[in-house]
Amino acid sequence: MLLSIQSFFGQVDIWQVLSSFIFLIAIIDPFGNIPVTIGMEKKGIKISPWRVSLASFIILMAFLFAGEWILKLFGVQIEYFAIAGGFVIFLMALEMILDITIFQNDKLEGVESGAGSIVPLAFPMYAGPGAFTALLAITAEYSIASLCISLTLCILVLYLVLVGTNWLTQYLGQTALYIIRKFFGIIVLAIACKLMFANLATIL
Repeated sequence: MLLSIQSFFGQVDIWQVLSSFIFLIAIIDPFGNIPVTIGMEKKGIKISPWRVSLASFIILMAFLFAGEWILKLFGVQIEYFAIAGGFVIFLMALEMILDITIFQNDKLEGVESGAGSIVPLAFPMYAGPGAFTALLAITAEYSIASLCISLTLCILVLYLVLVGTNWLTQYLGQTALYIIRKFFGIIVLAIACKLMFANLATIL
């Protein structure tokens, strides 16, 4: 057992950790999704930072080790999965830009406090098809050990951002948050379109 642990950490490359961390944090984008979190809190959904972070960590780690096998089990190609997830993110971006409600939250009444925020925050926003595709793309270049560490660092950053959301809301002001929400709504919309059309082009 000790030998296995030493062998695992022996595969860690600091440069792989740093480069994969920068790549994955850009995909997960905890800073860009702050307006989504604020918007959900305004709808009355209690956000639990540790629940969202833990759920994201478990989902991403599970997909890192078994993602390709899981999709093959259901006969689903990663491209189709990315298109479906991109469509959900597309709808969330429309909410941000147009100030409309697409995701109904009345069905979340009575759900344990904080549990309702796992969907759509943990999945598909943070641990979604974009992160899944990124993980599958870089597993051929980076060791699993390095990716595990970079993923852990990404989730730590995510947790700190979620915890500090109320502070940002208080000190930035409503006007600044409104502008940020619209700006990042367009960014999220662009990412969703890229995710859908790029994978659609691959399929065709």
